[in-house]
Amino acid sequence: MLNQLFIDGQFVPAVAGGTIDVVSPRDGALITRIAAAEAADVDLAVAAAQRAFPAWAALAAAERGRLLLKLADKIEEHGETLAQLESLDTGHPIRDSRGLDVPRTAACFRYFGGMADKIEGSVIPVEAGFLNYVQRKPIGVVGQIVPWNFPLMFTSWKMGPALAAGNTVVIKPSEITPLSTLYIAQLMKEVGFPDGVVNVVPGYGHTAGQRLAEHQDVGKIAFTGSTATGRRIVEASQGNLKRIQLELGGKGANIVFDDANLDAAVNGAAWAIFHNQGQACIAGSRLILHENIADQFLERFISLARSIRLGDPMDPETEMGPLTSALHRDRVLAYVDIAREQGGRILTGGKAPQDPALANGFYVEPTVVEAQPGDRVAQEEVFGPFVTVLRFKTDEEALAIANSTEYGLGSGLWTQNLSRAHKLADAIHAGMCWINCYKRVNPGSPFGGVGQSGYGREMGFEAIHDYTEARSVWVNVDARIAPHFAR
Repeated sequence: MLNQLFIDGQFVPAVAGGTIDVVSPRDGALITRIAAAEAADVDLAVAAAQRAFPAWAALAAAERGRLLLKLADKIEEHGETLAQLESLDTGHPIRDSRGLDVPRTAACFRYFGGMADKIEGSVIPVEAGFLNYVQRKPIGVVGQIVPWNFPLMFTSWKMGPALAAGNTVVIKPSEITPLSTLYIAQLMKEVGFPDGVVNVVPGYGHTAGQRLAEHQDVGKIAFTGSTATGRRIVEASQGNLKRIQLELGGKGANIVFDDANLDAAVNGAAWAIFHNQGQACIAGSRLILHENIADQFLERFISLARSIRLGDPMDPETEMGPLTSALHRDRVLAYVDIAREQGGRILTGGKAPQDPALANGFYVEPTVVEAQPGDRVAQEEVFGPFVTVLRFKTDEEALAIANSTEYGLGSGLWTQNLSRAHKLADAIHAGMCWINCYKRVNPGSPFGGVGQSGYGREMGFEAIHDYTEARSVWVNVDARIAPHFAR
């Protein structure tokens, strides 16, 4: 188990010698102690990335791609180790770490490995006698801050396009869940990434994260996390006007119309909110039900929620594990009290499970609460296995409820009326909309939000554009066209 910083191709202790306890969300036991990066460590990592940048950017794009493709193969080769580290560290059920997180991580690196030598510029039609072409150039050193909910997968989402485009990276995984990112660094070293191209500095946000965001030699910050922290990132970055990419909070609207396939909608809605214990920015955390089918839907949905198997994340039979930290578990449970105070009805869950085998872990039962659109639990991101049920009569009312929060990340709707589906998907204020499904992602499909859910995009060609600068080059191809004031 790797527990040091990764700087300039080597695993090293923190300059100040500090460490952070990494604990198991299953029972609170100590897993390991990791080196705690502070400002001095971030400075060393940025300097290493700066030294590595000219050669990495100049390397043939196909060679950068080849290394990313080799990394994807290596991730699959070490998939079981990565899956176990991810489940041990985060509480993800091992069935999801094996079946989703590891394959998606490899797929993302493989996608951008294939894209590296396909980053094209353009030629602009301009006046006769001149040629104008546009190149896509790497930004330089980019800082990347990865959250604790999907650390393995988000590491690939951040690093894949940045490296393919020719940038070098300083990445800060969460101090709560750093283990899989550090293991990826080791695999990158094994496949031959040059020293300094990737540097990993786990540490606290107010020290390592703050220094990375304000560093004058970092050209871009890509951050995934809370909206409040995103605002602080923007403030810290102003010193050198670095580019910012933010993937922030969400309060996903998941609308079920009265013509929906209820079996599919019930199962899809449960997946939308309870996968990864609801710890997903795109979670379908507002379940907006047509009044004609609401009671029937809830009967099935609540039955399914109560049947979800909570347990040890390392057990292949477990369907929902613990939340990632005790602090976060307490925050989620506090929203149950908030719901009650505002007149909400707790339809199921709302507490820690009674099973003695789970008593020391950070577990919360699948929770379903019926409330009103203006209630706090319908407006604020809970980020747990907690879904707020709202009812509507008309399509217009459903849309108004869906667009009634400050967030705009993921959204979904369930209907057999394709005209309605396209109309609503166009009108929902969100960066993504799923129709008769939820939480589908692909390395080629742009991922990101609007409003208080942030700006910029992960994945696809949009991600490559976010990790490059457009350079316009003008050529005078007709010597008879002289500059002004020619004599």
